[in-house]
Amino acid sequence: MVGFYEEDHSMKKLSIIRFKPNPEHYDEFTRTLREFLNQRTREGVEHFYVMTKDDEVFSVGIRDTEFLQQSAKEGVEWLDGVRHMLQEYNPIDRHTIPITGDLFEG
Repeated sequence: MVGFYEEDHSMKKLSIIRFKPNPEHYDEFTRTLREFLNQRTREGVEHFYVMTKDDEVFSVGIRDTEFLQQSAKEGVEWLDGVRHMLQEYNPIDRHTIPITGDLFEG
């Protein structure tokens, strides 16, 4: 996107990632996700929250743009260890439905 905000290096990214744990792993997955997100060693991670709705778990996070790639890599590495707890949404998205975009203050 070309525009006014493209040069703002202090830009934040908001990410929402949907997970659908297998029913027998729901509590364990939610606990494991919270433990992962609460690690204080994750550079550039400003805030993370876990939300539950029906049979899904959502990770909602705010990160510094400059650390987005590293943070995403750490998340995929973590996900590789918990995939067995998750249902696939479909063959393309597989175990997560993520969305990330620029976050602007109102």
